[in-house]
Amino acid sequence: MRKRNESVTVEHERAAAAAAAAVPGPLDKGCSLRRSLRLPASAAAEGMKRPLGRRYGLWFRLRKLILWLLGVYIAIPFLVKLCPAIQAKLVFLNFVRVPYFIDLKRPQDQGLNHTCNYYLQPEEDVTIGVWHTVPAALWKNARGKDQLWFEEALGSSHPVILYLHGNAGTRGGDHRVELYKVLSSLGYHVVTFDYRGWGDSIGSPSERGMTYDALHVFDWIKARSGDNPVYIWGHSLGTGVATNLVRRLCERETPPDALILESPFTNIREEARSHPFSVANFSSQIYRYFPGFDWFFLDPITTSGIKFANDENVKYISCSLLILHAEDDPVVPFHLGKKLYNIAATSRSFRDYKVQFVPFHTDLGYRHKYIYRSPELPRILREFLGKSEHEHRH
Repeated sequence: MRKRNESVTVEHERAAAAAAAAVPGPLDKGCSLRRSLRLPASAAAEGMKRPLGRRYGLWFRLRKLILWLLGVYIAIPFLVKLCPAIQAKLVFLNFVRVPYFIDLKRPQDQGLNHTCNYYLQPEEDVTIGVWHTVPAALWKNARGKDQLWFEEALGSSHPVILYLHGNAGTRGGDHRVELYKVLSSLGYHVVTFDYRGWGDSIGSPSERGMTYDALHVFDWIKARSGDNPVYIWGHSLGTGVATNLVRRLCERETPPDALILESPFTNIREEARSHPFSVANFSSQIYRYFPGFDWFFLDPITTSGIKFANDENVKYISCSLLILHAEDDPVVPFHLGKKLYNIAATSRSFRDYKVQFVPFHTDLGYRHKYIYRSPELPRILREFLGKSEHEHRH
């Protein structure tokens, strides 16, 4: 029995010793836990590579973007230089038709119930859409009348205004329609049209073509208006067409009775630097110090045959001139209109004619195309054109 008890005791001691060896002591416990939590060397290296890889990937993409932007920055000037048509498109903006969903054959849809739609053909393969609004006094007589009646009405004792609109849009643009209404209420016939390539007019736009279209419409009016005064009114880009037209009329000794320029510029190069939607203006902000800026961005406009040199044309014009310009005009800067007036006022061609500049204060908010809202406009026109009619008769 003693031997059995001794053997059992020995076995218990061995088992206790084995258990004690399996459980870590107080000092070894932390070290054993740290050893058990320590990652393998390969896993630690992988974890360090991930943030480095992310940083490298971001830098690679950023560098790629910077190089791409630099490439575009350098390519744009060459693209514009090699494709002058880009600048021409942005000067004319004839592809922008606003408002979009109107039928130009139906001016009455725009509230012009005393207006007739015509189509004239200045040249072969060129057709232009024309609107003729009679004076408000003839409104009732005009209801239901055909084109022949409207053409004969030009011979009534009312002066005629040929209106030449600016770039973009059509003859049915909202601010243009509102001006027709104002002029009609003042007793004027208003004849306006879309240049070739605008609205529903057929043909390709060009400065020469636009000027020829205006000349054709002017002659068409004169053939029907008899001795009634005919005035030319140009707005924005239309001022370039207007001075081209009037210079040509003066050279052939058939000047209009007066020229009205609303929001005019001096020439297309100076305007291109200022127009908010032109490549030249956008470029002038980011390419201001780019070598050969004029050669890259402005010369292509001239290469396309676009000059609209109002500052040169006024030196050859001999008829009364009225310039209207809003000080807060964001499209054609006010100082360009003022500069044009100063050139005209000192020109010998105007020595026998009235030259007047009418500014509209910034507080009025007329900007580029809302001068028609001015309550002073009827008085301004009455006083200016009344004097022009007196000059015409004498």
